[in-house]
Amino acid sequence: MATKTSPAARAGRNNTPGYRCAECGWTTAKWVGRCGECQAWGTVEETGQVLARTTAATAVTTPARRIADVDATLSGYQPTRIDELDRVLGGGLVPGAVILLAGEPGVGKSTLLLDVAARVARLGKNVLYVTGEESAAQVKLRADRIDAVADSLYLSAETDLGQALGQVEKVDPALLVVDSVQTLSSAAVDGSAGGVTQVREVAASLIGAAKARGMTTLLVGHVTKDGSIAGPRLLEHLVDVVCQFEGERHSRLRLLRAVKNRYGPTDEVGCFDLTDSGIEGLADPSGLFVSRTKDPVSGTCITVTLEGRRPLLAEVQALLAESPNSQPRRATSGLDSSRVAMLLAVLQSRASVSLHKDDSYVATVGGVRLTEPATDLAVALAIASAKTDQPLAARLVAFGEVGLAGEVRPVPGIGRRIQEAQRLGFTHAIVPASPAGTGPVPKGFSVREVSTLAEALALLF
Repeated sequence: MATKTSPAARAGRNNTPGYRCAECGWTTAKWVGRCGECQAWGTVEETGQVLARTTAATAVTTPARRIADVDATLSGYQPTRIDELDRVLGGGLVPGAVILLAGEPGVGKSTLLLDVAARVARLGKNVLYVTGEESAAQVKLRADRIDAVADSLYLSAETDLGQALGQVEKVDPALLVVDSVQTLSSAAVDGSAGGVTQVREVAASLIGAAKARGMTTLLVGHVTKDGSIAGPRLLEHLVDVVCQFEGERHSRLRLLRAVKNRYGPTDEVGCFDLTDSGIEGLADPSGLFVSRTKDPVSGTCITVTLEGRRPLLAEVQALLAESPNSQPRRATSGLDSSRVAMLLAVLQSRASVSLHKDDSYVATVGGVRLTEPATDLAVALAIASAKTDQPLAARLVAFGEVGLAGEVRPVPGIGRRIQEAQRLGFTHAIVPASPAGTGPVPKGFSVREVSTLAEALALLF
């Protein structure tokens, strides 16, 4: 005999228990000890899983328009007067855009955004700076130090989402800065601030307010131990721009990269100098990575690396010393240690440079970290120069990827690298032989193409 199922029973069936990862928001129908998305242990918790779907159509309040009829001028770029930031964003801030800026503690996120807020406020626009990590007095102290005080810049120390949205209604800002999104929480949602549920609710509410009011919103995001943005991955999908602020703890240089950008390129890099008086854009940061000496010194070589589309000059230094141990020491700073060990083996096996009895120390200047394979040739030449105690020619740059067979492989952007080297006063370059050629060479600049590492060494020594 058939039995009827009550609406309450059907509702209970649609709300069957499910499980969700507290770190990344991954869901599953049954409990597991390890998250299938982020691979974290012990983060999967039981939660209600709603299976109901909306299938009924509702009345349309805003009819769809033809794309040709949409006014794109309402979303034009508004420069921030910080050239390096505008370069990364594609031209400036876009009304209604939501930008997520993530980085390690102490890298300068709050300092940069406070400077941006003050510059926009000086244009006569209302700016609201919501801080959940510091008091308003602490933010004022930083503003005094970096000269970021403006009449239309408002501060609010809030950790409640409802109160923050109330401040938005009252101030009506053209720019909203939230520092940070993980410190805000909503009373209508369970969970502590920074949890998956809370971050999702806070982000959705702030994004909705930004789109409805045409208000540019800058969100500060925390990062985890492995450098990824904390909270659910949904946060990165919801925002329009995701930027990473990077920098070594013992270096003044800071790099800003756009990981995601709906309004511009994602291969631009902005360079900043973090000082006691604030953070400043560096239009020409190469001087931080090249030592200034009157006479050439053995064991040094200048290379040109690409950060996105931006060429930067950097210096590689090598020092060799006879080892008292049976196994020589290999020490690196600013370079991949396994990559340097490979180049030492290639030099010994393919170029007949005896290194098995020497301790090797290879480092970069200025604390820059070089990860691009195009720096291989400069590292190998610096080591060979240290071994022979012969300095390389003055005003020489070298770049190219070195393979295990001793060949020098082509790298992208050879023309841009040469142009940058010539602009900074260099006159010679050793580059990999490329079927496409090097492109136009500046007048007075000498370029020598090599196919193997042994050929490059024979050319120089």
